[in-house]
Amino acid sequence: MDKVILDACCGSRMFWFDKKNSKTIFMDNRELEDTLCDGRKLEIKPDIVGDFRDIPFQDNSFYLVVFDPPHLLKVGEKSYMAKKYGKLTDNWPNDIKKGFKECMRVLKPNGILIFKWNEQQIKLKKILDIIDYEPLFRK
Repeated sequence: MDKVILDACCGSRMFWFDKKNSKTIFMDNRELEDTLCDGRKLEIKPDIVGDFRDIPFQDNSFYLVVFDPPHLLKVGEKSYMAKKYGKLTDNWPNDIKKGFKECMRVLKPNGILIFKWNEQQIKLKKILDIIDYEPLFRK
């Protein structure tokens, strides 16, 4: 496979310098085109529409997996923030735990998982308490 990287929750690929990286499969659970309240165009157009809790790839498929799930629980369904970043469900602890398990499953042995989290509404400690993995680094 020439695609060696999976972005499991790509959204609009905001943190990517190369938003069309040829080695990456961009996956998200939604497709969306909209104009935001400030006039900017928002485009969420993954290569694959899929759920990070049930990643549609075989075990040991990727050298690198990026896991940047939604961070917001309290946000309006049609708000700018929900459109741009997505929204967690009320079952978010189980969703995040499943997401980690799936990301680790599709990683090749000695592969790297990059996990990005924003602590605005849910502290990192809560995430670390529910996952079965210990990170190497933190900000």
